[in-house]
Amino acid sequence: MAEVSPSQSTEPLDAMVELLAGLDAAGERDGQAFYDSLCEAMCRLTSMQRAGLLLYQETRRLVVPAGSHGFEPELVRDVHGTLDETPIARRALADDRVVEVTGDLERHVPARYAQLPVTTITCTPVSAGGRWLGVIFADRGGEPFELTERERHTMWTLGKTAALAASSRIAATQHERARLLSERVDLAREVHERVMQRLFGVSLVLGSETGLGPEERRRCADEIQAAVADLRHALARPVAPPEPDTGATLRQELDRLGASYDGPPIEVEWEAAVAVPGELERLSQSVLAEALRNAHKHARPSRILVRIGSQDETFVLEVVNDGVERAERGRGAGMGLRLAALDALQRGGVVDFGPIGDGNGDWRVRLVVPIGDS
Repeated sequence: MAEVSPSQSTEPLDAMVELLAGLDAAGERDGQAFYDSLCEAMCRLTSMQRAGLLLYQETRRLVVPAGSHGFEPELVRDVHGTLDETPIARRALADDRVVEVTGDLERHVPARYAQLPVTTITCTPVSAGGRWLGVIFADRGGEPFELTERERHTMWTLGKTAALAASSRIAATQHERARLLSERVDLAREVHERVMQRLFGVSLVLGSETGLGPEERRRCADEIQAAVADLRHALARPVAPPEPDTGATLRQELDRLGASYDGPPIEVEWEAAVAVPGELERLSQSVLAEALRNAHKHARPSRILVRIGSQDETFVLEVVNDGVERAERGRGAGMGLRLAALDALQRGGVVDFGPIGDGNGDWRVRLVVPIGDS
């Protein structure tokens, strides 16, 4: 049995400590940098030359690239797929082990990738607590090889590290949404206490049969102005969920969804002359994500229609789904959509939502934001 030098035996531990330190320091926006480092570590600690990490984003119902090392950035950016069309990923996740296949790639990966110049490929599960979060694909630059048990264990351990990072970010997102809900409750209380009470007092005075003198009229006007000021102050707080940073434009995001959305078919109608203003990219994607989440939470959609257009110097995004059962029609939208509506209000726009048609189960979410020069 060959001896293992001290440096060889401590290198995996050093790499793991370095990764965990990076996880502790990384914020939400540093996620890709951490995942890139993890893929690099997989190549450094094993004989792999290329590694790419894919994660399933539940909010978008989409598998997206999260990090890579050794691959061309353009190749990684456009990768997409589902478990149904990627048997190697399903095997790795179901068995919780590193799966290695050689040849006949069309039996293991989506057909669009089966012709790539790759002989042997590995798939490492990214899972924790029975939750399937993603996978890491790796190879030796297309050449055939066989993994050692040491490499398998190292890759499996790095997969668990990736799962730890993904789980912590999911938990952080859920915590942020809970915090925003609490702030929204505080906002409603503040509006009631500071605005509604003022307006209620004014309504009592204006509704009385007693004639108002100049002093009373001035007092009513002051109270209304104060109520408007209080309302503006209350709405100045950001209480919408963080807008998603998908690394793509709305058009690119819709292309991704059209290719590998984990849900019903998405039909897109985009007016040819309409472009999404840069300052509205993330808001529009946030409303789209919340509309899709709302559709799956409160309905059983068989189709989803997304329209992008303009009307009277406004940008319009509309998402329509069917499948809303009668018992769900009066429940309204979820917290995310209501918070996104507040964020749109702060930009001078509005988000409206509700049933449409003659009660056939269709539901619409619409974002309207001014895009005029003023």
